[in-house]
Amino acid sequence: MENNLCIDSLILKLHDVNAVKFGEYKLKSGMLTPIYIDLRVLVSYPALMNQVSNLIYQRVQEEGLQFDSVCGVPYTALPLATIICSRHELPMLIRRKEVKDYGTKRLVEGICREGDTCLIIEDTVTSGASILETAEVLYKEGLKVTDAIVLMDREQGGVDMLASQGIKLHPIISMFKLLNVLLAAERIDAQTAQSVRKFILDNNTFRPKEENGNEVPATKKPCVEQNLELSYADRAKLPNIHPLASKLLNIMEEKQSNLCVSADVTSSEELLQLADSLGPKICMLKTHVDILKDYTVAFSQKLQALAEKHNFLIFEDRKFADIGNTVKHQYEGGMYQISSWSHIVNAHAVPGPGVVKGLSAVGKALGRGCLLIAQMSSQGSLATGEYTKTVLKMAEEQSDFVIGFICGSKITKRPEFIHMTPGVQMQAGGDVLGQQYSTPEEVIHNKGSDVIIVGRGVLEAPDRLKAAESYRKSGWDAYTKRLGQSGQ
Repeated sequence: MENNLCIDSLILKLHDVNAVKFGEYKLKSGMLTPIYIDLRVLVSYPALMNQVSNLIYQRVQEEGLQFDSVCGVPYTALPLATIICSRHELPMLIRRKEVKDYGTKRLVEGICREGDTCLIIEDTVTSGASILETAEVLYKEGLKVTDAIVLMDREQGGVDMLASQGIKLHPIISMFKLLNVLLAAERIDAQTAQSVRKFILDNNTFRPKEENGNEVPATKKPCVEQNLELSYADRAKLPNIHPLASKLLNIMEEKQSNLCVSADVTSSEELLQLADSLGPKICMLKTHVDILKDYTVAFSQKLQALAEKHNFLIFEDRKFADIGNTVKHQYEGGMYQISSWSHIVNAHAVPGPGVVKGLSAVGKALGRGCLLIAQMSSQGSLATGEYTKTVLKMAEEQSDFVIGFICGSKITKRPEFIHMTPGVQMQAGGDVLGQQYSTPEEVIHNKGSDVIIVGRGVLEAPDRLKAAESYRKSGWDAYTKRLGQSGQ
């Protein structure tokens, strides 16, 4: 949580010094953008420059990166690289943008030893072209480049492009994170945030190549036609994935957890205790806020803080099922104001596309997402067959807000959609009220779901933390087994 707070603080400081600008600007690529990141101003703010340098070096240590020298992309990243190398006594290289017509006439200044690995540092990445240009100059000197660190990733394809060239990009701040922080601090309004998000999603700069060298058409879904299982981390990088789905997949990969605990308790204090104690084990916490006997706004704020502290998402299991205008008010208003604190909600498809449109009108600008109920774990559920096909069609048509499904098993091969399955226990079976239970192995490995939702298996255990760890391990083992069988 401390690192997240540092990044939030840095974002606000960057906005304070006009390093983040909103309007209409032309990028190096010629593309017009509604947001411009101008980090050249950092040289006039030494304290801010030091803060950025510290965060970059902290990421180097967190990732355990191995390298022999450091090179900052000219020109904005040069002072950052200089501070880091001077402070930590690391060898540095300087790449020139132009060859001198006198002296050594070199493009790279510093000691280059063939076979050494150089870490590249950059300030902002859109397509990744500037990092690749620097890497190609270093390659000619006999150096290797495996990793690059960037302060600001515009999330427009740079990560994927560089990965295709064998370079892993490690961003400090993502564009969507920046927008969320500025929106929460009321530095920008929801309309501005939505406009920038739409621009980012509509202007991905990377298109993978087919075997014949041609670009993969935008309409072609990667790996859908192949029986190839993508890892959570690879799916998080797909160009057409919703940012919130990407965030969830990254959390799952980082924490090695596909466990969502269903916190069906009636006391706010107990729910917060659950969130705090089980937070390190889960990727998501599912709530039924309307069964709490003592709900307050302060409770929702504390829950958000715990989600930030332990890096999990909040899923309010509201099951919206009314016309668009009604669910819009239910989502943003009333005593619960769900949209203000819950990352994810869900909805029935029975009312038709209007239910998603109503929720989207509130949640999309806030960076929220929705799960459609495709199947249910209760005996005799009508959410099967043709209904499931209707759900899938609605999701595909509104994928800018729908991030996946509540289901018993995988219903689509499209890797950008998340599948979440309730009714999971270590022993299969059912209860007297018609709830049907499946094991983590059955759900994740056999049925291809992504997230197990566990309620009573944890809540009724004598040691809830021990039970949560058992489910986390079982779910993750089933996932790695599935990956192994697909050749990943």
